[in-house]
This record gives sequence, C-alpha cells and structure tokens, in this order.
Amino acid sequence: MPTPEALVELRNVTFGYGERIVLHDISLQVPRGKVTALMGASGGGKTTVLRLIGGQNKAQQGQVLVNGQDVGHMDAKQLYAMRRRMGMLFQFGALFTDMSVFDNVAFPLLEHTKLPEDMIRDIVLMKLHAVGLRGARDLMPSQVSGGMARRVALARAIALDPELIMYDEPFAGLDPISLGTAARLIRTLNDALGLTSILVSHDLEETFHVADHVVILGAGGIAAQGSPEEVRANPDPLVQQFIHARPNGPVPFHYPAPSLEQDFGGQA
Repeated sequence: MPTPEALVELRNVTFGYGERIVLHDISLQVPRGKVTALMGASGGGKTTVLRLIGGQNKAQQGQVLVNGQDVGHMDAKQLYAMRRRMGMLFQFGALFTDMSVFDNVAFPLLEHTKLPEDMIRDIVLMKLHAVGLRGARDLMPSQVSGGMARRVALARAIALDPELIMYDEPFAGLDPISLGTAARLIRTLNDALGLTSILVSHDLEETFHVADHVVILGAGGIAAQGSPEEVRANPDPLVQQFIHARPNGPVPFHYPAPSLEQDFGGQA
C-alpha cells in the first residue's frame, strides 16, 4: 500500500509506444492535497503519466496506484467510478462549441448525477463564480477569450468535486495576465477545495511558483524530484539544461545524423 499521504503512486512503471520506450522503471508519488508539477523536455512522457493515472493507457510493467488501488487491474466499472473522482483540464479547454458556458459546466452534472435542475443551476453558478465567470454564463465559447475558455474548462473540471485534478499544459498560449490568473486559480482552488493537483507544464517560473512538488522527467526516467528549491539546486546536467533553457546538453540540438564528411564528401 502507498504511504497515507500519497494519493497517486507509480511503482517501477515501464511504458512505451511500439518499440519506443517512453518511461523506464520510474517510481514517483503524488502527495495528497498538494500541487505536483510534471516537467521535462517535449516527448519525455509527461502526458503519458496522466494517461496511465486515468487508465487510458496500461503500464507494461509495474503498478499505477490511485488511493491504493491498482489502475491496471480495474475493470470498466471500477475505472468509470475512479474517473468520476478525477477532473481533467486539457491544453486548450476542449469546450463544446455548440453549448453555452453554463451548459458546458452543467454537462458532467447532467451526465453523472440525478440532481434536481435547481440544484444543478446553483452548483454551476458557484463553480463559475469560483473562476470569476458567473457573469459569462450565457456566452458561447466563440465569444470568450482563450484565457476565459480555460477558466470555463476549469469550472467544468471541478463540477463533480473531484479528489484529483490533472492539468495538461494549462498555461499554453496565454497572455501574461491570463497566465497569472490561471496559475493563481490552480493554487487557490487546490487549497480551498482540498484537491490534489497534477500539473504538466513547460512554463518554468509560473509552475515553480505554484507547485509544492516538482518531478522532472528525462531520458525515460526521473532526472529530479522534490520541492522547487531542491530541484533548482539539483546538479544533474539535464535538470540544469531544462531550468536554464540551454540549447545544448543531454538533450542535443542536432538530431542524430551522418557525419559532415559522409554527407558532403569532404567538401565541408
């Protein structure tokens, strides 16, 4: 069993797509009630970890535990029940374009509960109020900005009062004001609602500002994990390349290629 403070635990997990191994024998814990950031170079397996936790992918080796239950051994009914306790915020919101803001947030309540209409209305307005958009209830997704759409999606993600919420690149494409607002909401909602949050992001400064725990993935494994301060101080070359945005390091600038002599026949 995982330690009591860990809501999610990966134990010696290996996963790949075909012959390409993305994660090799990784182990990590997501502390309950905290914001955990998953970071690293593109293609390093961050979104794959979210898919393993949600049960969309199954670990080829090892265990993925949520509340002590092995996701890989769950049947369809158990997976459905587990996912009801999870919220997911996709990179660009993924709102239903033919539904109003109100109806987007109401959707999971209508799909997964039998609550009366007036109670659903009150819950939707409370969730929209929490993200500052109660007054935008009647707008369509085409009428709101990208930052507002992300906040509507966040209200929808918390509609069922999840235990765990996973954010996949929530800051991508946002202007500085919207980015700051999104980051503040992630932190505030996590604490106010007693959530556990997993945040996949490439935005170093904002992510380090809101996260309690940081995991940096690289080369199929974990390059570093700990508090933001501990990760910043980690001497691992991959960690330092990522933190300081260096073009060269363990992640090379040049894709593997024949030598210049081979390509240019000594003309270089």
